[in-house]
Amino acid sequence: MNNIPQGLQDVISTTNAGDSDGFVSLFAENGLIDDWGNQYVGTDRIASWNQTDNIGKKSQFTLVDATQEAERQWLLHIKVAGNGFNGTSPFRFELGNDGKISSMTIVPD
Repeated sequence: MNNIPQGLQDVISTTNAGDSDGFVSLFAENGLIDDWGNQYVGTDRIASWNQTDNIGKKSQFTLVDATQEAERQWLLHIKVAGNGFNGTSPFRFELGNDGKISSMTIVPD
């Protein structure tokens, strides 16, 4: 996991620790989560998604692999386990100049 930006490492560690505040703080104020076309814009909506689909479901993330697609764009395959979705999914992240996540898209397989 050492070859990916710290903010993306922190997505995994805050999820696994159940740290909702830490998870939300990784996103830009106007950040976006796109979960199979359902879009959550801004930290309040990201916090809501986090409770209904991520930490609120006691998700645990394991990084399977990571590919840098552009200067500030990464595709991570993450194995998800918990009380919601279970399986491996591709997550595409775009980072701002400040290292905050500007978007996280759960990409349909």
